[in-house]
Amino acid sequence: MSTWQDLADEAARWQEAGRTADLWWRDDDAADAGPELDRLLAIHRDTGAPLALADRLGNEPEVDLLQHGYAHVNHATSSEKKIELGPQRPAMLVLGELGTGRLALERLFGARPLAVLVPPWNRIAPALVPTLPEIGFSGLSTFGARRRTHPVRGLLEVNAHVDLIDWKDRRFVGEAAALGALVSSLARARISHEPVGLLSHHLAMDGGAWDFLRSMLERANKMSGLGLRTARELFAGKGEGRG
Repeated sequence: MSTWQDLADEAARWQEAGRTADLWWRDDDAADAGPELDRLLAIHRDTGAPLALADRLGNEPEVDLLQHGYAHVNHATSSEKKIELGPQRPAMLVLGELGTGRLALERLFGARPLAVLVPPWNRIAPALVPTLPEIGFSGLSTFGARRRTHPVRGLLEVNAHVDLIDWKDRRFVGEAAALGALVSSLARARISHEPVGLLSHHLAMDGGAWDFLRSMLERANKMSGLGLRTARELFAGKGEGRG
């Protein structure tokens, strides 16, 4: 649990070290247009914060597009956590779907989509990860501190770390909890040099989550020691805790 002053103090530590923390913003499940997406894009425009949309929609030229799995369909059993890209089906079938999805994005948006996979529910079978570069992916984004910068050769992992939603009751986690996750992630990043990701889900957010998202991005823009980065920059290897 943390406060806005705790965030300012952590930003000051970065500044005192002559470094700038890399913050980025990923929103998942942008499957169709609607008032929630309009509200999300309004925050993007008003704050100037770079936004990475993980799914199949994106008519905003300054919004980075990432591939959010294939159909966002759960193939787990009732006793397992939800997963689309899991071991329940043959690997060749799963990879074939991902390749089909990538081609569909290219047909819709040309060269705009990044070669980055965001697995639905932030889960992917470990056995599939080494094959991602073989079907054209150069980036992977899940949730939490990454174990390695490059899980396999040719694949860069840049994750989200702060989820605004408590999925048990589908409500905002609360300001103190969100700030606590952000401050602790930034503190770890001073050692790991890992970009820190803010994760939103515009279709599941309540008023508290919307208010926090706007406040967070507005304040981050004004804090020395914090820098909002685009997904395109980070997945090109530009950033990693600039000094």
